[in-house]
Amino acid sequence: MTPTAEKGTILYVEDNADNRTLVRRILLSEDYGLLEATDAHEALKLLETAKPDLILMDINMPDMDGYTLTAKIRAMPGFERVPILALTANVMRGDKEKTLQAGCDGYIQKPIDFDELLKEIEKFLARRTHA
Repeated sequence: MTPTAEKGTILYVEDNADNRTLVRRILLSEDYGLLEATDAHEALKLLETAKPDLILMDINMPDMDGYTLTAKIRAMPGFERVPILALTANVMRGDKEKTLQAGCDGYIQKPIDFDELLKEIEKFLARRTHA
């Protein structure tokens, strides 16, 4: 069953438990529904039965990175337009462009600025509801 909230449901794909805890606290306090996956395989399994309004994607994960997972999600019927925001520690020159070329719609650096995160989530969810 997909947890829903008035503001929308977000899938957060992140292998680091501390990062998941911080983001979970912020999103739940802002009344978002939240699905969580600790790796790409768990995320793909969740997406078989759930369709979140937005996906927060860690880029550096074991087994399958966020670039590859983003491409797989984009190829799934019905997920071509679901906003995917990369949350990443990859901050070298060209990393943002690589993330966007992989199919992500937005890019947020770690450590996460939570005001920026919420602003970006709201921006992409507003675009989706007005599209």
